[in-house]
Formats: sequence, C-alpha cells, structure tokens
Amino acid sequence: MAISEVVCVGILVADLIARPVDQYPRRGELVTVDELHPSIGGCAANTGIGLQKLGISTSVIGKIGCDAFGDFVQSTLIRHGVEASGVRREMGVTTSATMVIVGGDGERSFIHHLGANARFVADDIDWTLLEGAKLLHIAGHFLMAQFDGEQCAQVLKRAKEMGLKTALDTAWDASGRWMELLETVLPHVDYFVPSYAEAWHCARGLIGAGEEVDESPQAIERVARAFQKIGPSVVALKLGESGSYVRAGEEAWRVPPFHVQSVDATGAGDAFAAGFLAGVVRGFDWPACAELGNAVGACSVTKIGTVEGIRSLSETQEFIAAQRA
Repeated sequence: MAISEVVCVGILVADLIARPVDQYPRRGELVTVDELHPSIGGCAANTGIGLQKLGISTSVIGKIGCDAFGDFVQSTLIRHGVEASGVRREMGVTTSATMVIVGGDGERSFIHHLGANARFVADDIDWTLLEGAKLLHIAGHFLMAQFDGEQCAQVLKRAKEMGLKTALDTAWDASGRWMELLETVLPHVDYFVPSYAEAWHCARGLIGAGEEVDESPQAIERVARAFQKIGPSVVALKLGESGSYVRAGEEAWRVPPFHVQSVDATGAGDAFAAGFLAGVVRGFDWPACAELGNAVGACSVTKIGTVEGIRSLSETQEFIAAQRA
C-alpha cells in the first residue's frame, strides 16, 4: 500500500442526476428529462477524486453499505486511482444516496438519504493510511451524525500529533446545530474551506448577526476573522459565482471567478476544495491556491456529474492561462 499525500475522511454518496428540471411534476404526473446520469457523490469522494486527478495521491476513508450503490461508489473510487482500502462496508446498512435535480441554469436541488454516513465513527479509521501523509481533510462535517463534533475533534487532534496538517469542509446542517458541533473541532483545523452560506450560519452567533446571509465584503471579513480566533490559521470561503475569499493570518485576498457555461454545478464546492488543497500540498501561495480552487470548480461545472469536468493540474493551469488571456 503506497503512502498517500492526502487522506480524505467523510461522506460517500451515490448520486442520480436528473437534468434539466425547471418545474417539479405534480403528484401522479410523469415528466421526461434529457439526461438521467449516475455519478459518484459525497464530499470525501468528490474531493478525493479531484485531488487524484490533479496529481495528488489520495486515500479516502468512509462507510458504505453492502449493496449495489456501495459497489458503484467503491468501484468508481478505484477506477480513478484513489486508495480505497479505508472504505468500510457494513451489512444491514444502505449506502448514502442523493437525487440531484438540476435546473436548466445548472443550479441544483437535493433529496438526500443519510445511509451509512450516519453510522461512520472514529473507530472506522485505519490509522496506517495516515502514516507518512501530509494532510488530513474532513469532508462533509454535519452529515455524519455519530462522528461530527467531539469524535471529529479527537481525530483531527491525533492527526496533528502525527505531524499532519488538517483541513475541514462542511455540508449543510439540517439539524441547525452549526457552531454547537464545530466549536470543539475548529481548534484542531489548519485550513477551513466551507461555502460562505454554511460559514455564515456557523458564525452568526460569533459575530452577532441575524438569519439573513450578508455577502458584503465587511461581513465576509468578519466571518473569516471569527473563525481564525477559534483555530484555523487559514480560512478559504467559497463564494460561488463570485469566486472565493482567502484569509491567512492578517492578509486577505478576494479572488475572482472564471466564467464558463454551467451545465451542472453539483460538486463544485468539493472541486474548489480539491484545487485549493492541491495548491497547499504543492506549496503555492494563498492567492494561487484560491485561484486553482476557482479554476477546478469552474471546470467541474462544464460537465454533468461531480468529477467528470475536473482536469489534470497541467490542463487546469492551461485553462487559467487561457482565461487570463
């Protein structure tokens, strides 16, 4: 078993993507779509495959069921060259799955089944996979009911004691607990890479803000600073079509987006995380890490599925150069 540079721990999902759907069918009604596409999903799978495609050797750790969806998830990871020996399979549990409804403009809605991800625990981690690695990335916090919060914090703490850098990305917290679960986790995180909407809901209590998301430059800075006070030295916020914002220490950069024709935005945030972390592992400066994240995210939305649009590092750098020109 070769040593991986990055280990992604988190949610693994089988997606079924329907496109385009701009109006939901009425009860009992059948509508047709142009495409119905099976795809790998879940933050750990998406980011892990993205890193692997960018030339960063990657292991993925998570839990799936002993079912057809589990077979699909595992075989897809292996097909993309990801080290998948850390994926646990559990009898009597179904693999997590998502129905992804994509509008004509590429925006998505989701119907999600938690499945095996809700059963993932710290004891499922094979620690030999972290030996010699550079970075541990937790992908999909808030969708692993038993692991989120204290167990996640202990895993990150142990990884740092082993000499790894640590990163964390969130999902939407349907329970609404947000910072209640993150407060013990963030002190052990070096690089925090959430979407801004998720970051806002986590930070509202820290900055005394209301329910409505404020996307002003001042609010974005306040949110990033609030997280830095808790632990992460670097906060990279995904701003969707507005690009990204990265703050490292007392320096900050607003990095503009790349403009492409969006076909399917599913997994774009995970693609950003893959690009950003690939830049970290390769020693890029912080603006370049964010620019690479933006570029990988932009490429990902040009094809249906979470990882099909992601290119190699050299191809992505050619994309960046062409966009600049």
